[in-house]
Amino acid sequence: MTQRCGFVAVVGAPNAGKSTLVNALVGQKVAIVSPKAQTTRTRLMGVAMDGDTQIILIDTPGIFAPNRRLDRAMVAAAWGSLEEAEAILVMVDAAAKLTGRVERVLEGVAGRPEKKYLVLNKVDLVKKDKLLTIATELNSRLAFDETFFIAASSGDGVPELKAHLASLMPEGPWHFPEDEVSDAPERMLAAEITREQLYRQLHEELPYQSTVETELFKTRPDGSAEIHQQIFVARDTQRAIVLGKDGSRIKEIGAKARAELAELMGRKVHLFLHVKVKENWDEDRSVYRDMGLDWVD
Repeated sequence: MTQRCGFVAVVGAPNAGKSTLVNALVGQKVAIVSPKAQTTRTRLMGVAMDGDTQIILIDTPGIFAPNRRLDRAMVAAAWGSLEEAEAILVMVDAAAKLTGRVERVLEGVAGRPEKKYLVLNKVDLVKKDKLLTIATELNSRLAFDETFFIAASSGDGVPELKAHLASLMPEGPWHFPEDEVSDAPERMLAAEITREQLYRQLHEELPYQSTVETELFKTRPDGSAEIHQQIFVARDTQRAIVLGKDGSRIKEIGAKARAELAELMGRKVHLFLHVKVKENWDEDRSVYRDMGLDWVD
């Protein structure tokens, strides 16, 4: 069997559906998803198999105009991911207006030598004539090698995209074992799953001034996982929101995160959550290291 392997970077404005697409191509969850923009904070690789071909998908933070140090680090991670790619997927939410954020993405990839593919997502929410108008307009701004129309959440159009990506991969040994679906260590995955539950359950109540850090991850003698995590928030009022009345919210967050981690890891999980106020957590170099982000000035 001749093995083939290569990298594909998935870029786009926040909330275009990049992580949902990566999960769909891999065939299981490797990246967290929420309705909030900028959910993905760091570069994460998902491993998709297609016969003898391994497609390493680089899921990136959404590209936007950065203000805070964390924002700048996220955008730097997104652009840095392109250096390793055989192809670039530019994802655009077809159901949303074309904004300056989309324009920034187009400008950023315009002069790059890699093959570039336009992926219009959420096409199930848009009329066909409008889709064609959007595709024509974007192709007039940047000469894409091809355009794909998909609905990542339902999987429509995803098999065709995956087959095409597989055909682009060069001959070479696989970078990951066949049964490995991500490069994220389990302790980072655990933190991401809990952060996803924060976003899902608190919606607009909790702003982006929060993060999750796995302080302890060990395997007990019976094979189960014991995980201790700190949820950092910026203010006392946010801590109260996360805890909920009589601790009801934090219990629900922990229960949902624990159940999902047990399913993903295939073993029992003991999850212990603690909420701590840390006003300037996003100015702490160790937090960036744990996220897999480079410190930027």
